[in-house]
Amino acid sequence: MPSISHKALIFAGPSGSGKTTIARYLLENNGDLGFSVSACTRAKRPQEIHGKDYYFLSVDEFKRKIEQEAFIEWEEVYEGRYYGTLKTEVANLWKAGKVAVFDMDVQGALRLKSYFEEDALAVYVQVPSLSLLARRLIKRKTEPAEELVRRIGKAEQEASSAAQFDVVLINEQLKTSLCNAWRLADEFLKR
Repeated sequence: MPSISHKALIFAGPSGSGKTTIARYLLENNGDLGFSVSACTRAKRPQEIHGKDYYFLSVDEFKRKIEQEAFIEWEEVYEGRYYGTLKTEVANLWKAGKVAVFDMDVQGALRLKSYFEEDALAVYVQVPSLSLLARRLIKRKTEPAEELVRRIGKAEQEASSAAQFDVVLINEQLKTSLCNAWRLADEFLKR
């Protein structure tokens, strides 16, 4: 188990909930935080950078890392699409004196919450309605229509897991959500 000085802030929720925006805001405004870059097998989007947004791996590379026990947690989130948290990524953040910040899917977040126990704050970022979530995903223009349908269906399933998180942060108005996230992080880091 990690030592008491090693903390983790975990943000999870469906695609389009705003978890990435909230995590980035905290990271940009608090030098004690460091982003834990996840590994994945999905295709890189044009604006994304390997090693900054994700470690983009082939399915074979990812499976080799599973065999090497290189992950704290990993999951096949969608068929053929793996995501995971590398042990070395978290260790490097802690070695640098940073609190590890995670932006991830719901099941992976719950596994991290279980792993880190009281050294983690797990925040479920929730959108007030599925129709608002659909509008946000469409506005992003990052996925084809069939992917949008899959993501909205997954969001419906994931909503039932919200109660397992330490906090549910409803992201209706971004400015309010950012203030609430800042307060939650501040209170957690002072414990």
